[in-house]
Amino acid sequence: MKNHPLSKGAPLAATKRHIFLDALRGFALLGVCLANYPEFSLFTFQPDSVVESMPSFRIDNIVKFIQYLLINGKFYTLFSLLFGIGFSIIISHAAERGADGMRIFYRRMLILALIGCSHLMLLWSGDILLLYAVLGMILPLFRKLSDQKIIIVAIFLLILPVVIDFICQHYGIFLAGYPYRKWWEYATLYGITEENFGTWLRDAVSYPDVFKFLKQGAWERMYEFIDGNRYFKVLGLFLIGFVVGRHRIYADLKAYKKLLFRIVSIGFIIGFPLSFLYAWSAIFSHPLGNGMHSLLYAVSVYPLGFGYAALLGLFCIHHPNWKIWSFIAAPGRMALTNYISQSVIGIFLFYGIGFALGASVGLAATELIALCVFTFQIIFSKCWLSFFRFGPLEWVWRMLTYGKWLKLTK
Repeated sequence: MKNHPLSKGAPLAATKRHIFLDALRGFALLGVCLANYPEFSLFTFQPDSVVESMPSFRIDNIVKFIQYLLINGKFYTLFSLLFGIGFSIIISHAAERGADGMRIFYRRMLILALIGCSHLMLLWSGDILLLYAVLGMILPLFRKLSDQKIIIVAIFLLILPVVIDFICQHYGIFLAGYPYRKWWEYATLYGITEENFGTWLRDAVSYPDVFKFLKQGAWERMYEFIDGNRYFKVLGLFLIGFVVGRHRIYADLKAYKKLLFRIVSIGFIIGFPLSFLYAWSAIFSHPLGNGMHSLLYAVSVYPLGFGYAALLGLFCIHHPNWKIWSFIAAPGRMALTNYISQSVIGIFLFYGIGFALGASVGLAATELIALCVFTFQIIFSKCWLSFFRFGPLEWVWRMLTYGKWLKLTK
């Protein structure tokens, strides 16, 4: 293995990690868990008649509004930024070692694509890893551009979905028609209908039944990506994260204190009030039209998401010795393992092949369960990292990426 073309590259040692990035990743992981578990519990797929009959209906409505106000879109924004930062770290780290940074990066993305595809087809239809891996392969095209040009391209990509949605609304264009038809073609093939869509997974008594839902769910996911113009949004956030990583802002937060304060001020002054309008639009099914809803998303979700990241940075500057940082950072160091395990735990709790709690749990209870799951992941991650250098999936991912055996135990 000594002469392997990737042998000069290696993952970051624990001493070179930046706790702010791990803490931000852990914070994002919490938000993703809160955002995803309403789908695992099947609450999202319940008709109004079922939701209104739940004892927790009133509190669920409040929680739903808070979810759109503070959670929806903001945390996948953080994860996308972190991905762009990670790209810059991989390239700079490989350059320091004299390794072929591009080969390492593309190999890393290919393995992530395989992990994402497996997650999408075998565990959960809401996977984001496959999209991240595919779009990540485009990132090297921008690495030699100036910061100004990258930011211009990023802003263009973030605004483009708004323009597309207004055009589609005006001319009655449905861009996601093909995956939508394939979605319901497969659903009909397996007997999945609008009536049993919200209970299929709860009633599934075997994994083959779950797999049928996952196959049609993969087409549903493709429909969601196209209908929501998700690829433009994610790539734009990747590029902003790349610029942040290029300047190593995460490594010297004090030097960028004024910038962080400005981002927090603008993010919350603009993003927070407009998030009320976005939440109202989402709950009442876009009463002002898809174009206006897309605009509200852009002017609320991105500023507030950036504000979250900058606020965490300011806390890290003023309170560097808080013990809470190590607790939030622990699941962040094992983000891939914890992201996948959230799916496994969700299946175990809510599907018929597990405890079959799905379709009977309100939104407030679902979010409480999500908090418990993340608390468990904090404890598990702290314990695991006391004995091991990487999370289990991170360990495998790194070994396949660098093409050599890596010691797991400390």
